[in-house]
Amino acid sequence: MAESGVFSFEQAGDKRLVIRLGGSWSLQSRLPPVSEVEQRVASASRISFDAGELQRWDSSILTFLTKVTELCRQRQIAMDRSGLPPGIRRLLELSEAVPERKDALRQVTRQPLFERVGNATLAMGGGMRAMLGFLGETTLTFGKLSRRQVRYRGFDLSLLIQQCGAEALPIVTLISFLVGVILAFVGAVQLKKFGGQIYIADLVAIGIMRDMGAMMTAIIMAGRTGAAFAAEIGTMKVTQEIDALRASGFSPMEFLVLPRVIGLTLMMPLLCLYSDFIGMLGGAAIGVGMLDLSWTVYFQQSRNAITLTDVFGGVFKSMVYGLLVALSGCLRGLQCGESASAVGNAATSAVVTGIVAVVAACGIFAVVFYVLGI
Repeated sequence: MAESGVFSFEQAGDKRLVIRLGGSWSLQSRLPPVSEVEQRVASASRISFDAGELQRWDSSILTFLTKVTELCRQRQIAMDRSGLPPGIRRLLELSEAVPERKDALRQVTRQPLFERVGNATLAMGGGMRAMLGFLGETTLTFGKLSRRQVRYRGFDLSLLIQQCGAEALPIVTLISFLVGVILAFVGAVQLKKFGGQIYIADLVAIGIMRDMGAMMTAIIMAGRTGAAFAAEIGTMKVTQEIDALRASGFSPMEFLVLPRVIGLTLMMPLLCLYSDFIGMLGGAAIGVGMLDLSWTVYFQQSRNAITLTDVFGGVFKSMVYGLLVALSGCLRGLQCGESASAVGNAATSAVVTGIVAVVAACGIFAVVFYVLGI
């Protein structure tokens, strides 16, 4: 096994100090201390090197030699690097080619509390202005759509409808079925104590149709499609494709945002109705398997529990949720930075923004529907 990195000294004439380097210099081994060199150079006027016994080496020896070089520069001691291997000399020259910035090693001080609160408030205000500006541009774009003055590719809209609709069915099926099972199981445990097992159908049907179907579908689409919108548009911004669109006379709002908003908004009602049906199947699986209800009785009870108002209310909510999710994804994509990590941050922010918007809208709908007596 090769000896770890070592060095020794040899005092030559005319106050010249020779540093002999030997062994294998590796980052895995401990770096020899420079303090020994600092003690020996006190009486030297010139330093040279002898690397005849040097075996393998990596950047650890460059770190050591850089510290020795800085020590000689501080004490105005001449240094002769001719005894070093050519590769080490070239790397040292390369490290000295660009001078170190004066503030590169400055200490990072923690900002005072009020300053941090103020900066966060200003950043929040800037984000709100950007969001309002985006909503204004989107509104103007839809106004141009009503006058048939927008330009986008119909093929893109068809592809987005497929991605937001048919390709989302597997995950919507799984989550909706599980939500129906959970609602039925939680309700069955309580209703069974009072002999009201039959009302588990009412609980699942009303809960799924009014809120859970639309909201769970929206949350799924926020994590699946909203993040995809942000990542796609963010990547286009990083690769300067959005700048190329503007230079070619195309509006990113018309060419990128509008088809995505239309596609997701159109598909959400259909996904919501499908989610409602699958959720009721999940509830029926518990009602039939756990409560000994028949399929006919369960679905008859479910049909009597819900009204068209419940169905259309859930469908209307799903359209609003789809609009919010699509706008959140496109907004975060357009706000993406210029680095690869910024694309991931934009996708994460799109999911968080979409889910928060959906939950907030669900609360607002609950209050409004209660006031209207729906």
